[in-house]
Amino acid sequence: MKINTIIWDMDGTVLDTLTDLRDSVNYVLGLYDMPGHTIEDYRRYFGSGIKHALKCAVVPGTEEDVIEEMLPIFKEHYDKHCLDNTCPYEGIVETMKKLKDAGYKMAIVSNKIDSAVKELNDRFFSDSVEVAIGERDGIKRKPAPDMVEQALSELGSSKEEAVYIGDTEVDIETARNSGLPCISVLWGFREKEFLIENGASVFAETPEELINALFLSQL
Repeated sequence: MKINTIIWDMDGTVLDTLTDLRDSVNYVLGLYDMPGHTIEDYRRYFGSGIKHALKCAVVPGTEEDVIEEMLPIFKEHYDKHCLDNTCPYEGIVETMKKLKDAGYKMAIVSNKIDSAVKELNDRFFSDSVEVAIGERDGIKRKPAPDMVEQALSELGSSKEEAVYIGDTEVDIETARNSGLPCISVLWGFREKEFLIENGASVFAETPEELINALFLSQL
């Protein structure tokens, strides 16, 4: 069956979000008298959601209940500042438009907070992306297949018609758990060698290369 549906990851795939994520996590750490971290640190920390990133960022030995306290503080700050520096990767909007014009249906699924995912999609991709799903009650986080399955349902597509595009090992596992082929992009949070070690086999170096990668993903 021909692929006509694309499920995109958000952070590191369609949006460069690291500066705003860094600033919000460092803001929270500062409230708890903990040192902040660099963009490159957060490139490693993010990929499995904010709680995982916070666990990586806090001082070793920080209690779980303290991390739980930090979560709503981060969410409040990030909701207010998620558009300060965030922007699409160069060429992404144009590539999405080409794919939309070619008849592809598209969704974004992310372990980011659902409100932020929807706000960012509305701001940057609403002309091309019909469905945006983030972390919320009642749906399991990636790499569980729940977000992908929900997106496919809302798009009216089957997994046989879909491909997943992401930038981390979590995305590779999400695609595998969802029964979808995966294209790994190389401008995001992980290096190619690391992605290969985690099972990646189809790559795109630039957004413009995604169209060729889509063809390869169907072979």
